[in-house]
Amino acid sequence: MPRIGLVLMVVAALVLATTFVIQAQGPARDPGPRGAPIGAGGYIKDLTADQIRFFNNGGTRFNSPDGVEEGLGPTFNGNDCGTCHSQPAEGGSSPSMNAFPNVGPNPQVALATLNGATNTVPFFVTPDGPVREARFKYMVSNGTMNPNVPDGGVHDLFTIAGRQDAQGCVYAQPDFNGAQAQNNLSLRIPTPTFGAGLIETIDDATILANMQANSRAKQVLGISGQPNRSANDGTITRFGWKAQNKSLLVFAGEAYNVEVGVSNELMPNKRGNGTTATIPSFCLYTATPNDTTNLLSNAVAGADDTQVPSDITAFATFMRFLDQPTPACRGKSCSASIQNGRRLFTEVVRCSLCHSPAMTTGNSSFTPSPDGKSTFGLSFVEAHLFSDLLVHHMGSGLADGISQGNAGPDQFRTAPLWGVGQRVFFLHDGRTSDLLQAIQQHKSPGSEANGVISLFNLLTEDQKQDLLNFLRSL
Repeated sequence: MPRIGLVLMVVAALVLATTFVIQAQGPARDPGPRGAPIGAGGYIKDLTADQIRFFNNGGTRFNSPDGVEEGLGPTFNGNDCGTCHSQPAEGGSSPSMNAFPNVGPNPQVALATLNGATNTVPFFVTPDGPVREARFKYMVSNGTMNPNVPDGGVHDLFTIAGRQDAQGCVYAQPDFNGAQAQNNLSLRIPTPTFGAGLIETIDDATILANMQANSRAKQVLGISGQPNRSANDGTITRFGWKAQNKSLLVFAGEAYNVEVGVSNELMPNKRGNGTTATIPSFCLYTATPNDTTNLLSNAVAGADDTQVPSDITAFATFMRFLDQPTPACRGKSCSASIQNGRRLFTEVVRCSLCHSPAMTTGNSSFTPSPDGKSTFGLSFVEAHLFSDLLVHHMGSGLADGISQGNAGPDQFRTAPLWGVGQRVFFLHDGRTSDLLQAIQQHKSPGSEANGVISLFNLLTEDQKQDLLNFLRSL
């Protein structure tokens, strides 16, 4: 018998022998997003009064819409960061009117025609669906895809054509229907930024040590994740669906230019649609970069020093100081179901081999530890991220056909699960709102998760329910 089959049989016997099983009342189901308290969106402890001022200023800018005069476009997916990051609080992921009726519909629907714009809403953007961005897998010329030339770049959903603040601009949207017909379309939803400063502060050595831990169990289950790395300095990158971005400043600068169209000190040139599209001169209205350090404001008597940093620096500060999400309960304060679900997650199904429950941060210069070893601000904090921050092969079922850095077409960063209790859309493209379906779709030919999902499927329905209840408690 193959080793993996033997392992699954042994684990199945242990599951049934060691777990108190309640008779199932029916198939396990996702209980859905948990309600209040939100437990996310606040700042980390130990910040000074000045740091809190800059955090609040960054949050205000994060949710301040840009018009063409501020640099919006010529192509864009949203007009502020909050368009993508607002569930269940600013800094989160995509909103949903289904789970939270007070949130309102997908904001991208209204953006299509805001201020007179003449865009058509793409077929994959719906009022009750997630905010999405679109990428093309291969280059397209005159409507024809060239399968020998990779693209991989973001093709923004909308243009500023027709807007009252963009008179004279004529700029067509990409042909998303054509791309879909040629199997050339790849979609993504926003990643939450809660606890991002803690992720940024985890040392490379800690990530590598965690990668080496439990190596025998990982080998048996076919798990072999690897870090993505910066092409510039070789250090481990960790933000984005494929861990393609190195830092929060890079994450902010790239998103501001790519998603909103605002050029900045990190990305100083305007971009069109895709990787080579030329921008018509009559669609350019402002000097570049649009977003810069405000060097003169500090010379004004009584000036607010929080206005000096550029928007992208303010965004990075806001995300850096966002605290990690607070779970609904901890330890023995949790229900028996949630406690058992955590045990199954860690000890039986072995989800924790990739979704590592915690890693400890290093000493951050933003909030240095007074004695160089004690928890303080971002420093030496146990970050309960439930991720190894590595990229893994997820098989043909989840492959998006996009390569970024060392991450290939079917590789993705282990998604941090903190805050998943209030998340609405799952997987990189938001294809499901059902957590159980998201788990099952980890299994497909070539996926490193196949062994783990096989173990999950050996659970009783009650045990699966316990595991789902645990995840929704995070």
